[in-house]
Amino acid sequence: MPNPDLAPDSIDVVARVTTLPADHPLADGRTSDADLVCAARRLPVTRTPVWFMRQAGRSLPEYRKLREGIPMMVACNDPDLITEITLQPVRRHGVDAAIFFSDIVVPVRAVGVDLDIVPGVGPVVAEPIRDAAGVAALRGLTPDDVAGPLAAVRQLAQELGPTPLIGFAGAPFTLASYLIEGGPSRDQAATKSLMLSSPDLWHALADRLAHIAGAYLALQVSAGASAVQLFDSWAGALPERDYREYVLPHSRTALSYVPAVPRFHFGVGTGELLVAMSEVGTDVVGVDFRLPLAEAARRVGPGFALQGNLDPAVLFAGPDVVARRVADVLASAQGLPGHIFNLGHGVLPSTDPGVLTAVVAQVHETTRRM
Repeated sequence: MPNPDLAPDSIDVVARVTTLPADHPLADGRTSDADLVCAARRLPVTRTPVWFMRQAGRSLPEYRKLREGIPMMVACNDPDLITEITLQPVRRHGVDAAIFFSDIVVPVRAVGVDLDIVPGVGPVVAEPIRDAAGVAALRGLTPDDVAGPLAAVRQLAQELGPTPLIGFAGAPFTLASYLIEGGPSRDQAATKSLMLSSPDLWHALADRLAHIAGAYLALQVSAGASAVQLFDSWAGALPERDYREYVLPHSRTALSYVPAVPRFHFGVGTGELLVAMSEVGTDVVGVDFRLPLAEAARRVGPGFALQGNLDPAVLFAGPDVVARRVADVLASAQGLPGHIFNLGHGVLPSTDPGVLTAVVAQVHETTRRM
């Protein structure tokens, strides 16, 4: 029998976005015909849209100069800094979408979890959550908790004009991993142990995180984001059986908050999970660099657009290799009902920004002719 003290409590204090405000970029027409939005909806495009995960960040010298001496969590709550950092790669590379500059732990920190982002390490949690009391202490996210980020979204929606802004949140499994492990983990041992040995506790924690993540997505959409991406960085550590039982229902809850905009879902090392991940309520399935897009399409079927999937390390191999590998990705994507070009993971910090600019130009020029 489930323990009633650990029954998942609904903490959905933010409404789901089923109808967009009249002044939203998708509703008033600013971004409704953008190639990224059309590709996500499997509609005709003028060219294959391009954006890069982690495009707003450490690979740009202007970003490093702007962030000098400013802690990550401070930057993630300053509307003007968020706006400028988000716009930098759009100006430099000519990408087809901006990705909101933030971090997946912003909303859990906003509801009171004592954590910080340690340079060179990542999120570090002062008191890991491994019992019912820790779960019970997680409250729902309110707009006031993330006032700075939401102000930035509103600014960006105005600044970007016809270029869509992608909002994002961390998926429940990845957020739970940080909270249980106390920081990044290669093997997810503590997370898997709690999940398998204390399923009631796990589902209570994952449910709360699903509502927090979903609320953060909904607030970004209401403020002007034209699409959202749910990142599940660590889901690739799971077999499909465990993913379906312990993860899929909670990711579905998170994405259920934003049915009014295109929804993207991405995980690392998740080739064997793609079919299950396509069942969470997503429109676009992100594919990492380990699996050709044509094979990913065969696995998930025709009902989804695909995103990906150049290996970020290829960007260091010289212009001829980069050009060939970009062409390979585009060839693998031919005939797909919708394709959004991206890397199969995030931009590495030492990447030459000029290479990214060249990739955008190649994709645009090649697919415009096609």
